[in-house]
Amino acid sequence: MSTEPKVKGPTSYFPSIEKTYGKPVAHWLAILEGAGQRKHMEYVALLKSDHQLGHGHANALVAHYLTHSSKD
Repeated sequence: MSTEPKVKGPTSYFPSIEKTYGKPVAHWLAILEGAGQRKHMEYVALLKSDHQLGHGHANALVAHYLTHSSKD
């Protein structure tokens, strides 16, 4: 039995995102940073349309980005 706490929230998707798309999470966060000021679903749409990410993966990255970025 593992003593480590189970990862919850958007970061729980990160291992799957890295495995599925072959890029580190930092790559996707840099894309979001370079996209300028947008609304949550506009970022999701960008990742889905321009980079072919699935909705759940895109949404998790955006949620993490918006929570941890310095954007107001």
